[in-house]
This record gives sequence, structure tokens and C-alpha cells, in this order.
Amino acid sequence: MFNQAENSICHEFGRKIWTKFRRGVRDYKLINNGDKIAVCISGGKDSILMALCIRRLQRNGEIPFDAEYIVMDPGYSPENAEKIKENCSALDLPVSFYKTNIFDSAEKSPKNPCFLCSRLRRGWLYKKAQELGCNKIALGHHFDDVIETILMGMLYGSQMQTMMPKLHSENYSGMELIRPLYLVREADIVEWTGFNNLSFIRCACSMSEKTEQGSKRAEIKALLVQLRKTNPAVDMNIFRSAENVNLQTLISYHIGENRHHFLDNYDEGLTIRGNKNSACKL
Repeated sequence: MFNQAENSICHEFGRKIWTKFRRGVRDYKLINNGDKIAVCISGGKDSILMALCIRRLQRNGEIPFDAEYIVMDPGYSPENAEKIKENCSALDLPVSFYKTNIFDSAEKSPKNPCFLCSRLRRGWLYKKAQELGCNKIALGHHFDDVIETILMGMLYGSQMQTMMPKLHSENYSGMELIRPLYLVREADIVEWTGFNNLSFIRCACSMSEKTEQGSKRAEIKALLVQLRKTNPAVDMNIFRSAENVNLQTLISYHIGENRHHFLDNYDEGLTIRGNKNSACKL
């Protein structure tokens, strides 16, 4: 039986969440006939909303696929672990819980415990998904994560890149990572949470609690708040910039180890892509 929170995704939040979820699944070909997806639930608002959307899509039957709803406990406090179980039970999510000691392992890292934690969690999820016979893992990253990643790469990483809607795993053959909430705005997820009087855990890691406020991502969030005051379209403009890259106007770019520079063909009057007709004429 559908619960109110799930029903509201398609009704009260149909335009803001359900339509964008389905568009992302369709446009980026995230879910296909015969897939078996490991739906990874961290206990936060994003991953639980994603799980509800995937379950709704599964019930609709428009795309025949299977799903395993899994919660990997990296070392949550008893209170947080219980909160996740309560939410999943209340929302009728058929989850399986798996206990690990990833938080303990990551916190022993002297340099970058957050990076190690992320890497260990991702590896564990791929491995468990493979054991369960899945060919994909689904994570709850949303639209705001995407544009924040673009800005972080430019301002702090000296590179132009984005968070992709799906990726092939480099270490687990035949496995893919998908992000079904790719087009859904975080503000709309927060509004959906409040509408249904729901509360979720955050990362629940002692290290993140100490570093989150001064993190680079927090700085980017604050920057976006300021930019929106004078340019309400700034978020979509940033997102579109990753779709409208003109290689002819870049100094250099690379695809894997294959690097290209605008000077490679410059003396022949060619652009980076070698199109004489598009060369600049004065």
C-alpha cells in the first residue's frame, strides 16, 4: 500500500520531483529493461527519496527491472542506526542492513579521512551489489551536488569537470553507478521532507561534524546563495555550461591520457577540432 510520503512525490511534488526524476532516468538512460539495481540508502533525505522514487517506478511497471534496497552501516551510533530503521519501516522500504567498520578505518587516516571513507564505502557497495547479482548501484546525488562539483573543480581543482549521471566501474566488470536524482533540486527535497514531517540523519560521522562547516563544499554553497540574489538563473547556467562546452574555444583538453592543445593545428589555420570553416577570420 502506498504511503502518503510516496504518494506526495507524484502528486503535490509531481512537477518538482517525479517529473524530473523520470526525465533523468529517460534522458540519461539510467534504468533499462532487465536491470537489477542496488539502491544504496545512507539514511539521509536524498537517498531515501531516491529509494521511494525507484520503488514507485518499479511498481508502475513501465520499465521491468529488479531492485535490492540496501543500507550499509559504516559505524553509525545506535541512535542513528535506529533512526534509519524507523524511517525505512514507516516508509515501507524493504531494506537489508549490513554492518561494517568503515568509519573506524577512515578515522585512522592521518591526512584525508573523508576521501578514504568515501572510497571504502563505494568499494563496499560495488562488491555487495555484485554479490547480490546487481549490475548497477544507485546513489542519491542531486542537481545541487552537480553544480557544486562543477564550481569546486574550477575554483579549487583547476579543472573543468562535473559529476556524471552514470559511470562504468573501473574495478568491477559490468557494474555501473547511476544517479537518478540528477535533475532534482535540493530545495525541493527539503520541501518534500517538511511537507511529510519527516526527519533524517546526516552523515553521522564524527570527522564530518568537525570539518563540514569549514569545508570547500560549504564555501561553494555560501557562494551560490550570494549569486542567486542577483542572478536567479545561476544554477541552471552553471549546469548548462557543462553541456555546452565548445572545444574550439578551449586552450587545451584531454580525453583520458590523450591531450590536445589549441596550438596543435593553429599554424595551419585550424581550430582544435580541425575545422577550417570555423577558424576565426579577421
